[in-house]
Amino acid sequence: MTSQPFTVLMADDDIEDIELVEDAIRASRIDIHLQKVLNGRAALHYLEQTPDDQLPCLIILDYNMPELNGSEVLSELSKEARYHSIAKVILSTSNSPAHIKECKDKGAIEYFVKPTTMEDLNKIVQKLMVYCRI
Repeated sequence: MTSQPFTVLMADDDIEDIELVEDAIRASRIDIHLQKVLNGRAALHYLEQTPDDQLPCLIILDYNMPELNGSEVLSELSKEARYHSIAKVILSTSNSPAHIKECKDKGAIEYFVKPTTMEDLNKIVQKLMVYCRI
């Protein structure tokens, strides 16, 4: 029996940032399928269309996105019991204490400021992958 890779949903309007996270996941050698969307509304749409047994183990949200920002997505996710057990983190350029508090109050278990080096991003991804090991 072959095990399915874990799915991680990443919502970020910066394609380069998504690609960097994808590279860091690949470097971690953990079998992860990264589902990528470019805004918060697309993240919610993806989740709504996904059967319960195929939901991601982790949702990575940028704070600053068009349509719905990371905080707004967290608010929407908190309304549905089916999403409560999914780990949710923010990975953003914003280091605003208000944004950090707001997101943690709405259910983010971690808030990371996007790092400036690949080495630091690899460390963050290693921390995040712990949420997918069941």
